[in-house]
Amino acid sequence: MLGIILAGGMLSPYNLIIGFSVIVILSFFFGEVSKKTNVPSVLMLILLGIVLNLVLGSVAPEISEIINGDDEESTIKKALNITLKLIGTVGLIMIVLEAALELELKREKLIPILKAFLIAFGGLFLSIWIAAEVLEFYFPEMDRATAWIYATPLSILSSAIIIPSVTGLNESKKEFHIYESTFSDILGIMVFYYLTDQIDAAQDTSGFAGFSLKVVATIIISFIASYSIVIIFQNIKSHAKLFLLIAVLLLLYAVGKKFHLSPLLLVLIFGLVISNMGLFFKGPIGKWLNHKKAEEIYEGLHVITLETAFVVRTFFFVIFGITIVLSKLASLKVALISALILISIYVIRYVLLRIFTGKDIMPQTFIASRGLITVLLFYDIPKGVKVASFEEGILLYVIIITGIVMTFAMIYDKRRTGKAVGKAKSSPVGYEVWKAPTIESVSEPKEEGH
Repeated sequence: MLGIILAGGMLSPYNLIIGFSVIVILSFFFGEVSKKTNVPSVLMLILLGIVLNLVLGSVAPEISEIINGDDEESTIKKALNITLKLIGTVGLIMIVLEAALELELKREKLIPILKAFLIAFGGLFLSIWIAAEVLEFYFPEMDRATAWIYATPLSILSSAIIIPSVTGLNESKKEFHIYESTFSDILGIMVFYYLTDQIDAAQDTSGFAGFSLKVVATIIISFIASYSIVIIFQNIKSHAKLFLLIAVLLLLYAVGKKFHLSPLLLVLIFGLVISNMGLFFKGPIGKWLNHKKAEEIYEGLHVITLETAFVVRTFFFVIFGITIVLSKLASLKVALISALILISIYVIRYVLLRIFTGKDIMPQTFIASRGLITVLLFYDIPKGVKVASFEEGILLYVIIITGIVMTFAMIYDKRRTGKAVGKAKSSPVGYEVWKAPTIESVSEPKEEGH
C-alpha cells in the first residue's frame, strides 16, 4: 500500500490516510495472530515492508531503484533514513518508558533484577568482543576501535521485539526479559556513544573517567527531573497534560543527547519513579505528593505509552522492511560472518543463563532478537569511521535470523506448556470418600462399693 502511495501522482492526503490506516489495521491484526501463534508481530511487519518494496518495484521502478541503491545522498534515501531514525528514537523512548511503567521495585525482586542486569551486561560485552574479532578478521581495513563500534549494534537485545513477544510466558520469565532487554538497550547505547566519542577528535573527552562522570550526572539529573515532573504535573488541571509530559520527556532526551549524556537512563528512572511512588516518595518529600492525582497521571501515561509504542513500532519496522535489499543476503562471505556472530550470541546466552538461572533456560536461551536499536545505531556510525566494504547483509541476517529463532522457540515453548497442562488435566486425581467419625457413648465403670 505504502509503495503504491509513494508512486508518482498517487501522493495525496487521502491516499496517505488510506495507506497509513491500512498499515495500522494490519499491525493490529498481526498482534492478534502473534498472541495465538507466538510469531512476533514485528517479523510480520518487516515482511509487509519487504512486500511493499517489491510492489514499489513493479509500479514505480525508478523510486525502487533509488531506495535499493547504494547512493546515500539521494533525496529519497536521505528522507527514508531520517524518517527511520526519527520514528525509531521516539519508539525507543516510548518502549523503554512502557517497560519501566510495568516494573515494580520490591525487596523480593532485587535478586531477579540483579541477575537480569548481570546477564545483560555479560552478554553485551562478550558478544561485542567476539563479533569485533570476527569483523576485524574478515575486514582487515577495520582497526580494533572501528570493529567494536560496528559490533556494538549487533550485540544489543531489541526490547522493541522482545517485550511485546514475551507476554505469553509466566510472570518471572516475562519480567526477566523486560529487565534484561531494557538493561541491554541502555548499556549498549552508552557503550556505542562512548566508543564513538573516543574516536571523534572533535569531542572533548577525558576517557573512562569523563564517561563515568557523565553517567553519574545523568542519574542525578534524572532523579531531579523525575521528582519535579511528578510534583508539577499533578497540579496541572488541563486534559492535555499527558501529551505535554511526553513532550517534556522528548525535550529532555534530545537535550541530553546534545550534551552527550545517557538520556535513556532519564526515561527509565522517570518510569520507575512514577510506577513506584510509594518507594520514592517517602519521608519529608512524601508530603509533596498527591497520591490520587499522581496515580491518575500514571494510569493515563500507561495507556498513552502503550498506544504510541504500538503505532511507532508499526511504522518503524514497515519502513525498515521497505529499505531491506534482499540481494545483499546473497553472499557466502556475508552468510559465514553472520553465522559466526549468531553462534556466539547463543553460546554466550546459554552459558550465562546456566550460571545465573540454573537448568530452566527454555525459551530464554533463544530469545535474543536484534532490531530497532541495531538499526538506529548502525545509521548513527560516524562517517569518519565507516568502512565501505562492510556488508549491510550482515545486519539483515542477524536481525532476521534472531527473530526467526525466537519465533520457533516461543512456538515450541507454547506447545510444551500446552502438553504439560493437557497431561495434568487428563490425569485422574485420586480421592477417598470421607466419613464423619462416630462417637459412641461409653459408660463409666462403677466404682466398687457403690
